[in-house]
Amino acid sequence: MTQRQPVIGVLALQGDVREHLAMLDRAGASPCQVRRPTELSQVDAMVLPGGESTTMSRLLEVFELLDPLRKRIAEGMPVFGSCAGMILLARQVLDGRPDQHQLDGLDIVVRRNAFGRQVDSFETDLDVREIEDGPVHAVFIRAPWVEKAGASVEVLAKVPDTPKTRAAADRIVAVRQGPVLATAFHPELTGDERVHRLFVRMVGAQVDA
Repeated sequence: MTQRQPVIGVLALQGDVREHLAMLDRAGASPCQVRRPTELSQVDAMVLPGGESTTMSRLLEVFELLDPLRKRIAEGMPVFGSCAGMILLARQVLDGRPDQHQLDGLDIVVRRNAFGRQVDSFETDLDVREIEDGPVHAVFIRAPWVEKAGASVEVLAKVPDTPKTRAAADRIVAVRQGPVLATAFHPELTGDERVHRLFVRMVGAQVDA
């Protein structure tokens, strides 16, 4: 019997939507855009893309997705957030706006724009737990990092100590807590779908359970 492809929605309010859709398709999922609660109700899992976290937070409320998304996450729906998506999933954000909404999907404290401004963006190779076949090339663009992770959070990757990374060395940049995955970097921009394949496996394991 052929297993069905998991239906994974990409929050399509702002950010790297097309890139995530393409990577999910390559990784073996059935991707779709989500802008409304009715669309959210039809997916097995969600991706929160990179973009501008405060704008996405405001649009979640405008499009009446904030509470339904929180509810689905609390009920155990798998979610993957990259960069701004990691910020939205955190329980607390440092250097964010006071009116910024959180989805409370991860027991982490993140620092917004931790690596600096756009000109401070950089790329490096990361060893990521649960990812095989060598390091992952990671693109950091005005990225957050994890200041604190709760006991139930699995740290998947930290920034290596190199001349390029400087003060960012050893900062946490990828985490997993049960069905919720988050990266401070943008795997949707590199052409390497291994992080997306990991998420698709996570979703598939839950859908088939």
